Amino acid sequence: MSIVKTENLVYEYLKRDEEGNVEGVTKAVNDVSLRIRRGDFIAIVGHNGSGKSTLAKHMNAILQPTQGTVWVDGMDTRQEDRVWEIGQRAGMVFQNPDNQIIGQLVEEDVGFGPENLGVPTEEIWKRVEESLRAVGMYQYRTHSPNKLSGGQKQRVSIAGVLAMHPQCIVLDEPTAMLDPSGRREVICAVRELNQAEKVTVILITHYMEEVIHADRVFVMDQGRIALEGTPREIFSQVERLQELRLDVPQVTLLAHELRRRGLKLPEGILTTQELVKALRRYEWPRAESEPGEGGEDGADC
Repeated sequence: MSIVKTENLVYEYLKRDEEGNVEGVTKAVNDVSLRIRRGDFIAIVGHNGSGKSTLAKHMNAILQPTQGTVWVDGMDTRQEDRVWEIGQRAGMVFQNPDNQIIGQLVEEDVGFGPENLGVPTEEIWKRVEESLRAVGMYQYRTHSPNKLSGGQKQRVSIAGVLAMHPQCIVLDEPTAMLDPSGRREVICAVRELNQAEKVTVILITHYMEEVIHADRVFVMDQGRIALEGTPREIFSQVERLQELRLDVPQVTLLAHELRRRGLKLPEGILTTQELVKALRRYEWPRAESEPGEGGEDGADC
């Protein structure tokens, strides 16, 4: 069953002049229909202005469709009396963790969401502990958020959403303001939540290395879904992605260039380990040792 479903979704931004008169209309999302299954890890990618963040904001009723319909756990987001409930089912994490953290201590910040939901105090502290442990931040529970790194702050933001017990977490470019180390720790925390807690994850990003472990990828362009498939299916289309002004993981691009120069490598190589293994098979068929697991690829944990 789908946790999020859109049907012919259209969202228009109105352009106004200095006097407030409408002088134009921009379709940020244009006739998008998709289904996201419970428990899946979904990635939505696209260049700046492709409509991916606007689409994300429809998934917990921050925005309402101009046309078409969005359902979250079977609830129509246009129903005003269901918006509060939808917000509980689909939590949102934004780019800048400083905009979401309000508590003096980490544990206070994580408990803020469930407290607003009217959760009993004893249950709140139980959820705070569970959520902080889930993102690997329990040992920092009595620390000031101001003393944390960017990646740690973002993990606290995720814990705050998780403490409200959502069925789905929508992350709108959560690593855009982080360094490579911070990006890695946030993506690893998100993957762990998806795999261990079975929380549906919808990741909006422009870092291609972050999506290689997703169950499904949607590529947006000019408000529409231009490509859809598994990461391997998507990254097998290097030229098409470049036409859409998107990068591909460096190892995927290297394998693609080697294929163009005559090496018979499989398409859609996603990790350094896959490329090394393919090269060994190509050049040294009798080699028995395999490359060790490591963190060479941006999304490996």
